[in-house]
Amino acid sequence: MRTFILTLLLAVASAPAFAVGPSAVAAPDRSLWPDAIDGEASFDRASRAEMLVFGHELAASESLDDTQLLERLKVKQVDRASVDAVRAKYWKRLATGYALASAHCASDEPFCPAAKDEAAFRAAATAFTAANDTRYNAWHANATVFHRVYLDELLRLAALFPRISSEVDTFSGNELSGNEPADRHFLLTFDDGPTVAGGNTDKTLAMLGANHLKATFFLLGGNLETRLKKTDAAALAKAYEGMCVASHGWEHKSHSAWPEWQDSVTRGSALVKDTFPASYVPLFRPPYGQRKADSGDFFAAKHLTVALWNIDSQDWNSKVDAEQVKQRVLALMLLWRHGVILFHDIHAKAQVAVPWVLGQTRSTGVTWMDCHDWPSAH
Repeated sequence: MRTFILTLLLAVASAPAFAVGPSAVAAPDRSLWPDAIDGEASFDRASRAEMLVFGHELAASESLDDTQLLERLKVKQVDRASVDAVRAKYWKRLATGYALASAHCASDEPFCPAAKDEAAFRAAATAFTAANDTRYNAWHANATVFHRVYLDELLRLAALFPRISSEVDTFSGNELSGNEPADRHFLLTFDDGPTVAGGNTDKTLAMLGANHLKATFFLLGGNLETRLKKTDAAALAKAYEGMCVASHGWEHKSHSAWPEWQDSVTRGSALVKDTFPASYVPLFRPPYGQRKADSGDFFAAKHLTVALWNIDSQDWNSKVDAEQVKQRVLALMLLWRHGVILFHDIHAKAQVAVPWVLGQTRSTGVTWMDCHDWPSAH
């Protein structure tokens, strides 16, 4: 085993001021996990371990009062109701996932305390401190830091919601949260393209094609307009063939305090639909996940469904390299066991991360979804 190094990045996020980026980014070292993940049972073992550590940190966070949360999360105010609601959702999701991951535990299987319901899982996670097997000690120390910082990312979003919205919660059942896929099912999504011809979008499409993956791309109208000045529309549509193409708006700008957000949605969706008639899907991903609480009627009138995510690769962050991105994504796949993964095709990191994650999850029962199968929004 290589020398134990905590790969936690304590770095200020590089997003614009109106993005709700974390003040610290969680990045684990999966090489410290001593077992091969080469089948469904070994995937489940690693999944249970991640859930127990995250659950332990989640339970510990419940003892923090508002003053302590303000200090820990580096925010100026805390919406306690939102934080409590988000915590409750996490407990439910964890308990459901743990039940699936522990269904076939052998009597001597590690990371498998009995927990038949949410209350029992909560108790098991609260009491969890370390595995009995010392082989897991280095992993456990690293995972504890990773999950504490990752939890802070989520609680920071929750503390600001709904004043500043994000992917941390939905406003209604008409929004896709990213939690819709079945157990072990994951969907790849890419934001912010397209880039110039021969750039990262083209390289990402080539990587996906080589691996027989069908992802959803949320395009910016302004970037698409620029690309169409250099690339014939038919040729560009051919490049995205087999993928799902949706709108990210005309500009990458928060809707929070922007009077023209509706025009951005309308113009962006129209250009994407006109350019990709065979690949277009009526989804909309708000920049930064930020949309107005009362925007539901507008999206319904436009026949659009807001599509969020539940696994953020953080590949947009200049302080996180491709190695950390890929290990973060794998750890979060093990934790949540299903979901929609956020990447950005304007960056190159997914070109490294996705093939590695594919290799790590081969023969584990993981299904990479065809984008056309993402819930009935389209």
